[in-house]
Amino acid sequence: MRSPWTKFVNFVRFPPLNWLLLCFICVIALIVMLGSPSLNTVDPAMSNFLVPNIYKSYRKLREQAANEILEIRSLSLGGSHLRELDLCGKERENYVPCYNVTGNLLVGFHDGEEFDRHCEVDGSGPHCLVRPPKDYKIPLRWPAGRDVIWSGNMKITKDQFLSSGSMTKRIMLLEENQIAFHSEDGVNFDSVKDYSRQIAEMIGLGSDSEFLQAGVRTVLDIGCGFGSFGAHLFSLKLMTVCIASYEVFGSQVQLALERGLPAMIGSFFSRQLPYPPLSFDMIHCAQCGIIWDKKGVRVEDFSEDSDVWRSALRNYWSLLTPLIFSDHPKRPGEEDPLPPYNMIRNVMDMNSHYGGLNAAFLEAKKSVWVMNVVPIGTQNTLPLILDRGFAGVLHNWCEPFPTYPRTYDMLHAMGLISHLINSERCDLSNLFLEMDRILRPEGWVVLRDKAAVIEKVRSIVTQIRWDARVIELQSDSDQRLLVCQKPFLKKL
Repeated sequence: MRSPWTKFVNFVRFPPLNWLLLCFICVIALIVMLGSPSLNTVDPAMSNFLVPNIYKSYRKLREQAANEILEIRSLSLGGSHLRELDLCGKERENYVPCYNVTGNLLVGFHDGEEFDRHCEVDGSGPHCLVRPPKDYKIPLRWPAGRDVIWSGNMKITKDQFLSSGSMTKRIMLLEENQIAFHSEDGVNFDSVKDYSRQIAEMIGLGSDSEFLQAGVRTVLDIGCGFGSFGAHLFSLKLMTVCIASYEVFGSQVQLALERGLPAMIGSFFSRQLPYPPLSFDMIHCAQCGIIWDKKGVRVEDFSEDSDVWRSALRNYWSLLTPLIFSDHPKRPGEEDPLPPYNMIRNVMDMNSHYGGLNAAFLEAKKSVWVMNVVPIGTQNTLPLILDRGFAGVLHNWCEPFPTYPRTYDMLHAMGLISHLINSERCDLSNLFLEMDRILRPEGWVVLRDKAAVIEKVRSIVTQIRWDARVIELQSDSDQRLLVCQKPFLKKL
């Protein structure tokens, strides 16, 4: 008697002709899909909306396959490499690396140097994610966020506010869970507007509206108070950068950044300011007590093709939507979701080159400002950036950036990771922890680099809990975009 399995075995060895024909048709269909021009090119009819150099239709099969391969490779590294990092304790909610006043005093720094930057004293610290305070809220959209901020986002107490001067209380009012900055109408003699007018008259101008005509485009505001003077100069289209010493409570820098104004922590006692000579057209310093020896500059000419950055900016903006992380994002040809134009105010270009991204933002009339960072070890283009009227600074990305937590809405870097891997040999885990520290909840990160480098950092991004998506670049198959968004995490 024949076994019941005989028929099954014969079927496996000798499949019917119709099955072979069906398999052949499926293979041909798959080849046609993968080789279809519609999957590899952008519809010319949409050229006004799509950037030539980047695939905006990130749903395409090639990119989806690339993402799946990267995920499989990341998983192959093992669970220990992909373990999500824990949130830091409450004591680190406002942690600023390299500014350890107690530690600096213990090792002998004094006479103001204890408030300066000393990374060698602070140490590396634990690997954890700096969490927002319990009462933290997403800042209001610009320009409303310039005049009203959430008090829970700042490390300032009611007693500190009440101990401030009379002018501060008129400008800055504490209301329940908000701090409101009321603009002045110039009637009072000591109003910000009148103060600005007096400065203009001191240098022979009729009013502060003539600053631009007189060649004043960039202003360095030392010891910037609560940012009201800088906010007023911004309304006159002057790029005003606040720089002030580190403060444990009620920081001037933190408050200015919370209002969407350019600012950074400075070291005034043991170091020179991080700017080349002739960097600013005007320096404002009200009772700052700083000695200005050996702090000065020069200007050089430069040229750069800004067409690339115009295209890149249009594409970045189209990608900054949570839909990018969806399993079913929009199809090519559908209307774009409204990009977060007014959700982004404070932008940092971590490898700014000549400031092209900043220029593209201005040309597109976006209500943002950019902190252009020139990494140490690259071509020093900071004089050119400052000469264009932009904010900028030199920085070593192997060290933390001198700012408070949760102060930037968007971080951008082109080629920075490759530079750090090949030249500086920095710890990438520490770099991304620092990026997470200074990025606001629901903030964005856009990295452009070689495909192998993007693949390398994918596992780190997983550890710090960012949502991430890889975008292919049409013009260069060896380049990728990694678009990430930081979630709003709170410790339960």
